[in-house]
Amino acid sequence: VTLIFAVWGKGVFKLIPILAGVIAGYLASLFIGIVEFNAVTDARWFAVPAFTYPEFKWQAILFMVPVAIAPAIEHIGDMMAISQVTGKDYLKKPGLHRTLLGDGLATSAASVFGGPPNTTYSEVTGAVMLTRNFNPRVMLWTAIIAIVLAFVAKMGAGLQTIPVPVMGGIMILLFGSIAVVGLNTLVKSGEDLTAPRNLTIIALILVFGIGGMHLGGDEFSLQGVSLCAILGIILNAVLPKAVQQVD
Repeated sequence: VTLIFAVWGKGVFKLIPILAGVIAGYLASLFIGIVEFNAVTDARWFAVPAFTYPEFKWQAILFMVPVAIAPAIEHIGDMMAISQVTGKDYLKKPGLHRTLLGDGLATSAASVFGGPPNTTYSEVTGAVMLTRNFNPRVMLWTAIIAIVLAFVAKMGAGLQTIPVPVMGGIMILLFGSIAVVGLNTLVKSGEDLTAPRNLTIIALILVFGIGGMHLGGDEFSLQGVSLCAILGIILNAVLPKAVQQVD
């Protein structure tokens, strides 16, 4: 359904392919009978989200250090990708230093209230690419509405009833889209992806990430985006660049 709306949709239907896919998947889940409404029934209409005071433990800090690398690298990649999609260079205006600062302040504010760390969420870039809605004010008003709806307990419980396969199906398309944007950015930059150096870096990053490579133990581990980012940085610094011949 999402593909149909994204490819063949016209007018306002072109803007809602993801929403249409979620609704269609949810209706199918209702028909099959895999949706549970117990959480919605038990939830109150209005409630304050569960806030927790932060605690500082060196074991947790040590565990989070490699994890913190992932959103930082993801942020830079997302800013490059969203610039490519929208045709605006956000690395210059407002500037990568300002967007990273905003991301850090948002994560700090979330941790004060016991919330999870924030990130730029690559799937949002995929959503922007599908809907072609490039107005930043849309995201601003969406954030405000989301904050308000966080106090509607039944709304949160209702969203939790969406089956995992429904959201998983949407995520396949969104995360695939951001991967295509990233590769397209490399191609447009003039890089030869088949050159031995570039081929090695890209191939190892993809295999380490998709293959689920894991290094470390319980207290300190590297995997996913963190591992791929460190691997890419090291390979980019170590592997010699091709020498250009001058005629």
